[in-house]
Amino acid sequence: MPNRMLIDANHDEETRVIVLNNNGKIQEFDIEAKDRNQIRGNIYLAKVTRVEPSLQAAFVEYGGNRHGFLAFNEIHPDYYQIPTSERKKLLEEESELVSKSDTSEEIGESVTDEAEDGSTEVIGEDTINHDASKRNPKHRKRYKIQEVIKKRQIILVQVTKEERGNKGAALTSYISLAGRYCVLMPNTARGGGISRKISDIKTRNKIKSSIDSLKIADGMGVIIRTAGAQRTKTEIKRDFEYLTRLWQTIRDLTLNSSAPALIYEEGSLVKRSIRDLYNKDVEEIVISGEGAFLEAKNFMKMLIPSHVKFIKKYADAVPLFINYNAESELDNMFHENVRLPSGGYLVINQTEALVAIDVNSGRSTREHNIEDTALRTNLEASDEIARQLRLRDLAGLIVIDYIDMEERRNNRSVEKQLKDALRMDRARIQVGHISQFGLMEMSRQRMRSSLLERVGSISSQSVQIIRAIEQDLFKTGKNNIKLNTNSELANYLLNAKRKNLYEIEDRYGIAIEIKVAETDGDEIFKIERTVLKSDDKLSNSAISIDSVYEDKLDAEEPSDEINEKDKSSNTKIKSKKPVMREKQTNQKRLKTPNKNASNKNKLESEKEKKEDTKSKVKSRKKTSMAPGDKMKVPDENTAGDSIIPEKKKGPAKKKTVSKKKASDTAKPVENPKTGWWDD
Repeated sequence: MPNRMLIDANHDEETRVIVLNNNGKIQEFDIEAKDRNQIRGNIYLAKVTRVEPSLQAAFVEYGGNRHGFLAFNEIHPDYYQIPTSERKKLLEEESELVSKSDTSEEIGESVTDEAEDGSTEVIGEDTINHDASKRNPKHRKRYKIQEVIKKRQIILVQVTKEERGNKGAALTSYISLAGRYCVLMPNTARGGGISRKISDIKTRNKIKSSIDSLKIADGMGVIIRTAGAQRTKTEIKRDFEYLTRLWQTIRDLTLNSSAPALIYEEGSLVKRSIRDLYNKDVEEIVISGEGAFLEAKNFMKMLIPSHVKFIKKYADAVPLFINYNAESELDNMFHENVRLPSGGYLVINQTEALVAIDVNSGRSTREHNIEDTALRTNLEASDEIARQLRLRDLAGLIVIDYIDMEERRNNRSVEKQLKDALRMDRARIQVGHISQFGLMEMSRQRMRSSLLERVGSISSQSVQIIRAIEQDLFKTGKNNIKLNTNSELANYLLNAKRKNLYEIEDRYGIAIEIKVAETDGDEIFKIERTVLKSDDKLSNSAISIDSVYEDKLDAEEPSDEINEKDKSSNTKIKSKKPVMREKQTNQKRLKTPNKNASNKNKLESEKEKKEDTKSKVKSRKKTSMAPGDKMKVPDENTAGDSIIPEKKKGPAKKKTVSKKKASDTAKPVENPKTGWWDD
């Protein structure tokens, strides 16, 4: 299986990049969230807001969330407000110091033998060293920052460390521009340099001849990166000329900008990955996502036109990382325990002060004695520790608690194994020796925010849930999903990620139910396989999942009850009952007719009945009603009742018949069948 670079850019919230070795194990991993773009490497035109003599540093406004921290040793002498003659002398002495350090570096590039005094060894560091204490001559200590740097002064700075917690970004005025094969330092009088990782003497001599052919201006410096070790002079020269043009563009933009302003952006994760991670061992780049595919293709055309053919677009329905069995391995990076091949395991704990790594033998019992078991477990742990440091980007002070071994040569074997494994790391690392207590101390340069710091946002967690659902369905087949999570994540999923949930339902032919429930421990979600009804699929529009958010909904139903005061005017009263789910609302609207429309139809029917009754009454003979009686007019309360004549309360007038006595006159009698009065 060849080495592959996989780029997953299917979700707008974040982009992920991994490099798989020939065994399918992840060797490199990087992630970039949309709401937390990396600013390390960006160049800004900044303004000094405060000079702090107690810290010998300046705080500058560059356009970030907080003011940046600019140490005095990170300020180039060109910005000192001193006489020109003194500044020139400073630059000359600094150039001599740098040339001496380059000479010593060439002599001692390879790894030194194990020292007995416990001294540390520097490993890695493919780019320029930003250690300010080693850059500046001792005589510059006679200057104080408050004497040479003033408030509101304009300085061109570059970010060397990301903002972290309450700390602002760390800045430097020594600019470095990284290319594919070279690193250009436009204001560092260094000349030519070679990466620490290139230790072969023949290769170094070949690179020196390539550097001599470059036209490096005075005051500039160039470092040939590891990727340029096997490249021709033409390729290195082309990369150097590209960086020179880029620096000229930055200069022109700086002169036409007002502080604070962004002058140069390092680039997206896709571009950085191709520039820094792509090498001769990577045989293909597989990209999921149309935008990222086009971006990578165009960047490769500019960088290495002949390698565009190695970029391939991923079009399978199964997610990219799941198809290459990488998703489950990435999930394990959030766990403290890491399993080793022989049965042992690591426990990685991150604290505010340091990172503690404990090595345990676990179930490892293959060897004949305790010493051999401890040695085997420690050797496996060294390889895995170096890998986990890169993947999780653990930085700062790191303490490793190895299993105690009696023989000293075994300790040296473990130290050598760890140092060899750390050579693949691009960060600057200082490694000590195993102490008498079985502890090894080391420090690692912080390249970016750690993994746990980069996946804490709601958007990142929602993408993580989507991937977990896809991975579960890929393993178990067609099972309906019940997701338990908190209300904030549930609402984000049902609104912002609704389209992705639809696609999963349609692709696998299943239903997804999201429920607000508490999860165990530090888990942010829990997936259960269940059997749901077919109509439990998600509705087509955004909804609210929890009663806490019901009052925020605009949709409301007609009232079930109408106040007596508003009956006559048919006034519409809004319902006080909130709508829980739009699915239930739609079903209710289909089953329950509109009450206002029903009342209107009823009134029209009653009106027609009343008119029909009146017409029937008019058609009757006038003699059918007794004198003095009057018709009872139907109203809304008596609509639909039979029309009954109402008898007058007063005495009725007697009918007089000619030539007959009053006593002989018959009284009108009420007919019980018809309800009318008959003579």
